[in-house]
This record gives sequence, structure tokens and C-alpha cells, in this order.
Amino acid sequence: MANISLHNNDSTSALDYMQPEHLRDIQLVRLQNTVKRAYDNVELFRGRLDEISFNPEDLNSLDDIAKFPFTVKTDLRDTYPFGLCASPMEDIVRLHASSGTTGKPIVVAYTQNDIEVWAQAMKRTFACTGIHKGDVVQNSYGYGLFTGGLGAHYGAEAIGATVVPTSGGNTQRQIMVLKDFGVSAICSTPSYFNFIIEKAAEEGIDLHDLPLRVGIFGAEPWTHEMRKRIETESGIKAYDIYGLSEIIGPGVGIECECQDGLHIFEDLFYPEIINPDTGEVLPDGELGELVLTTLQKEAMPMIRYRTRDITRILAAPCDCGRTIRRIERISTRSDDMFIIRGVNVFPSQIEAALLSVEGTLPHYNIILYTENGMDNIEVDVEITEDIFSDKIRAMESLRKRLSHAIEQTLGLRVKVKLVAPQTIQRSEGKAKRVIDNRNK
Repeated sequence: MANISLHNNDSTSALDYMQPEHLRDIQLVRLQNTVKRAYDNVELFRGRLDEISFNPEDLNSLDDIAKFPFTVKTDLRDTYPFGLCASPMEDIVRLHASSGTTGKPIVVAYTQNDIEVWAQAMKRTFACTGIHKGDVVQNSYGYGLFTGGLGAHYGAEAIGATVVPTSGGNTQRQIMVLKDFGVSAICSTPSYFNFIIEKAAEEGIDLHDLPLRVGIFGAEPWTHEMRKRIETESGIKAYDIYGLSEIIGPGVGIECECQDGLHIFEDLFYPEIINPDTGEVLPDGELGELVLTTLQKEAMPMIRYRTRDITRILAAPCDCGRTIRRIERISTRSDDMFIIRGVNVFPSQIEAALLSVEGTLPHYNIILYTENGMDNIEVDVEITEDIFSDKIRAMESLRKRLSHAIEQTLGLRVKVKLVAPQTIQRSEGKAKRVIDNRNK
């Protein structure tokens, strides 16, 4: 393992196209360093490795990672705010946090080197989508404690693009910037870009007429059907980006121009797929829960973090030529699933069924409620103005088609309610699709 560089290279090709054997050598050295750093500086990790009598010096192969205990989100909450930090506060230059709406927020920390690693990961992310020096990138992810805004910002600057930091909200101004600044790429949640498409149309602006050609969409699950609608309505190419604050933020993975799975930057983030029920590591190609280990994070290293995201590793070579592996796009999370009358239901299944029927808009709510002691689903979905103002017979026909599409997908009959355009509240960040009114 001589002459292995453990630092990022400015050349994306050297990192994303490296030979698998060289990548594995880098991963092992970085994993050894990460585990030792976590063991020496984080009480929780040290205690867990001591429990299984595993010394960091015993780590001799990548396969040894399967011996380590998992890290879960509650570990971050239980050690709030800085219990998982492996760096002293004087070396930490940035703190981010989740909203904390369901309890204590998740706090994540960065050293200066972590920030530089993150920027380089995002630079590689943008390169995968064809963004380059000279592009104008409108960054409509939220800035502040949320990692999305600053992560995209520094990555776009690192690749040499011009960044317009609009953040989220003020949709009329977003449209003005798109139109007047020559924006060629936009970053946002897919639900918010759908809202931008809708408001632009109301102002008589056709996004097809603008220089905009690339959309980087993430921070919430979205389906192939949503991608098709976005690309058709705006004329852009829509890319799925993946990341999570606990690992680094956005930039863990991204689709390339082939749009056939998301490349994971494996020299920075070691991926595993496990059976979510047993914890067993699954081979490439098997569907399961994504587990990630950071390989260069200093301030807050993560070992075998359970993401709760359901996917599979695609080991076949990508037509783009990159050798880093891909994961299948994530449309479901194990903790998003709800059970109705014994059937496992994911919101993404309902979205896919709705968008397969012409006449619906990409705005819907899934309402869970209890009636006569039994859990039920109601789906409220917006329809186009033409259909809403049409005859009752046409609306009833559409409602039946939607109900049939959902039943065919879920194997479960649900109540479908058609609502007028602009009825469902729009989101300027992550969309809240599911309203749980059970037992209320």
C-alpha cells in the first residue's frame, strides 16, 4: 500500500475513475485511521468496541467492519450536543443542526479539513451533472443550520461556477433571478421546484425559454414519475443528489448524466447494505438499508451509521466510465413506512400511482385516520383547472382512475378526494406529505 494519497486531489478523474484495488487500499487505510480516532476520542465508540473486545489495531481488512456495532440517530440525541465529537472545540469551525421538531436536534461538527473535504465532495457532485466553470448556479436550498445551503454553495464555488445564494422562499424573486441572471443550474428540493414551475407559469414564463438546463434535487424522497414531470414541464435535466447531515451533508452521492443510480464517493463514505431486521450484511444487488461509515471526517466520525434509507448497491460498470459504485435511487425509508390493515405502505408508492394518471398535479396529502377502530388512508390530490371546472362525470371518472391506480400499486383500496388547484399548502423546503390523524 505504498504511495497511497490520503488527501483529495483536484482532479475528479483521479478519484472517481480509480482502479478498484487502489480504492480498496485507500478505504482500508482511512478506515483504520477513522476507527482509531473514534476509539481514542469518543467515549461511546470506545465503550462499544471494548464490549466486543475489539482493538483498533486488530482492523486488518475491510471485511472487519462488519464486526462493529451500528450507530443510530438516537445516539446523537442521547449524546447531545457534543458527545460524539472527536475534536476539541478549538479545532471545530462549524456546527450544523437539524430542526429538532421531534425532540432534541441532531448536532454535527466540522473541522476546517472537514469543510474542505465537503467542498471537494460537492465539487465532484456537480461535475457528475456536467456543471462547470462559467455556469450560474441558483442555490435555493435553505442556508443556516440546515446543511443543504452551505454544502451546495461551497461545492459550486469550488468547481468555478457563479453562485446566486437565493436560499428558500420568496418565490417571485426566485423566478426573477432565474429569468434575469442567466441561471443555468438550480439546487432545491423537488417539491419546491415544482412550486417554482407552477408560479412561473402563472406569470407567463416558460422555463423552456431560459438558459436553465440542470436541476440538482434532494433532501426528500422523490420518484421517477416526479422526475419525468419536472423535466417535461421545465425542459431541464433533473438529477437526484443524496446526503445526510449525520455523515457530512449533501454530497455523499449523485447521479451522473446517465441518470442510472447515484455514484457514492466511496473514498470518503464506505457503503454497506444490511437486512434492516437482522443487521446482516447483504451482497451487491440485494435490497436493504444503507449503512455508511465516514472515512475522512475528523470532528465527528461515524461508524456504521444506519441511514434508514432503502436501496441496493449497483456494482455493474456505469456507462459514464466512473468506477465508484452506485446505489439505486432512494424513494423509501424504513421509518417512513406505515401499516394499514396489514399492508406495508410507503408514500412514494402513492406518489408514483398518482403521477401515472393524466390530469393530476404533483401536490397531494396522505391523511391517515381511524374509523370504527380500523386505520384508513385518504389521499387528497390536486387536479388541473380544466378538469376541476369540467362536468361532474369527468371528475368522477378521474377519481376512479386514481383510486384504481393506487389499489393496483398497494393492493389496498383507499379513499381519494379531488381538490381544486392551489388547495394544498406548498412547501419552500421539505414537503410534508403525510398527516397522521389516527387515534386523535
